[in-house]
Amino acid sequence: MIKIGSIVMNCYEFEKMLGFWKQALHYTLREPASDGWAVLCDPQQKNPNISLNKVHEKRSGKRSRLHLDLYTDDQEREVQRLLSIGAQSYPWRYPPGADYIVLEDPDGNLFCVVKKQRHSEALQ
Repeated sequence: MIKIGSIVMNCYEFEKMLGFWKQALHYTLREPASDGWAVLCDPQQKNPNISLNKVHEKRSGKRSRLHLDLYTDDQEREVQRLLSIGAQSYPWRYPPGADYIVLEDPDGNLFCVVKKQRHSEALQ
């Protein structure tokens, strides 16, 4: 059996990214951040770690191909909460019936907030 253990993000704004993802996911530091490296963990140990690696220059060129899909039962509330702690809205062309909202984290990485379907809705 194999599972995702950690998702690594290179980031220029290390401290902002650390604070943002810690609050966004309600994760805790595995150990104190050191030398531009930090590992955030799910306190329930049910979800993958998020590891942050400080880089010394801003990203240029194409956006990262890696992003997170964050699932929630209350999309509107979570989007507002994420915006209040540093996320930015991103202008996206949504197809009809899209169940996601695209945001940017403080370092400009895109991620989606997905409206999680209830099991009964998914079966209909």
